[in-house]
Amino acid sequence: MAFAGFKSSWPEVVGIDGEAAEDVIKSETSGVRVIVVKSGSFVTDDFRCDRVRIFVDGHGIVTSEPRIG
Repeated sequence: MAFAGFKSSWPEVVGIDGEAAEDVIKSETSGVRVIVVKSGSFVTDDFRCDRVRIFVDGHGIVTSEPRIG
């Protein structure tokens, strides 16, 4: 899925280090705020087209596909 020709999800970073995933997303998409969050943490339900959350496990590994929202 893409918004106005921009990439909106990164399935290829699942299973890698969260900080490395953040670097990948920032290098491919400008104008978004990338946030690394521990899986299971409370997050708001609002949709924001300028935000990407990266959910990581206790070892800092990406557990689900990061996407704009």
